[in-house]
Amino acid sequence: MVNGSSPEVPSRPSLIEYPTDFPIKVMGKSHPEFAQTLAEVVLQFDPEFDVATVEMRPSKNGTYVGLTFVVRAVSREQLDNLYRALHSHPMVAVVL
Repeated sequence: MVNGSSPEVPSRPSLIEYPTDFPIKVMGKSHPEFAQTLAEVVLQFDPEFDVATVEMRPSKNGTYVGLTFVVRAVSREQLDNLYRALHSHPMVAVVL
């Protein structure tokens, strides 16, 4: 730690071999445009993503919906940036 700053977090090697198909699960409150809106976010990081492959599962009461996007991951940086974009989206409650 230097001058009260946070210690640097060492970079760890990725356990994923790239390129690979990588599932990302996203959950949020049910909304008519939830899947389309988040598919547009995914397309920013994987332009070849096929929107027709999105799996959607509503909760028992229909209040929430879970989506699974299988993206073509080409680097750790791409996945990290996609996770950050999804996690910071106002419609998203959880990203796994």
